[in-house]
Amino acid sequence: MNKFVLFIGIFIIAQGCAQTSNYGKLTPLGKFPSKLKEVSGMETTQDGHLWVIEDSGNKDNIYKVDQTANILKSLKIDHATNQDWEELTMDNAGNLYIGDFGNNGNARKNLVIYKVDSTQLSKKEPKAKKIKFFYPEQTAFPPKNDSLYFDTEGFFHWEDNLYIFTKNRTRPYDGKTLVYRVPDNEGDYNAELLDTLFLCGDQNRCSVTGADISPDGKTIALLSYGLVFLITDFELPDFSKASIQTIDLECKTQIESICFLDNTTLLIADEQNRFGGRRLYKFKLN
Repeated sequence: MNKFVLFIGIFIIAQGCAQTSNYGKLTPLGKFPSKLKEVSGMETTQDGHLWVIEDSGNKDNIYKVDQTANILKSLKIDHATNQDWEELTMDNAGNLYIGDFGNNGNARKNLVIYKVDSTQLSKKEPKAKKIKFFYPEQTAFPPKNDSLYFDTEGFFHWEDNLYIFTKNRTRPYDGKTLVYRVPDNEGDYNAELLDTLFLCGDQNRCSVTGADISPDGKTIALLSYGLVFLITDFELPDFSKASIQTIDLECKTQIESICFLDNTTLLIADEQNRFGGRRLYKFKLN
């Protein structure tokens, strides 16, 4: 009996250590309810909570959650359809922007960012305005395998513009993300190409799944599969002197969303996969 109890104890400890190792350097804050299995974008609110969304195949809803991942309220967005919602950002006035620009096959011609005015967020079904855009550099839908740059999962707002970082799907993989910007007002725009950044050459780890800028505007965080790229020494919209630091989070879950809580704290969320997930995490920058 004692040997059996000892075996069970060792098994439980080993399982706990294995589960913890899946989170790597991330500190778990809470687990999202089962209805939020695929959090694809999130942004901090002015009252210290978070707005989150899910991607394709899920509802046209935004969810307000606390910092332990509990749902506080759910709002259906009117005049908006979740074809592939991938990212959220907010401006200083409290207006929310939903990036419906997921484009796995690089074949979409209806890319849109939904703008939800702050005054609408107190309503049961907030109405959204449309910021339509396209990438002038994309001339084929889809382009050839070596030009699959036009999927997107990361953007942020800064001084009247939305900065977009594309998700690289090129074959062979070249590790680049294209940086674009569009105005933050309702309209139909040609996205302006600002720069091309090389992140790293591992196809399984280096494609952008989320983005945000620190409140002081000095640091951009790009999330990928297990890595965070910190961009500093830039002066928007100029990236010519930018420095890129790579941080390995050492996690195995499918991390998809990132936002700054403050200038030195990141919040990160993952989708559920075989390693676990469906959680909200904190990561402190040095």
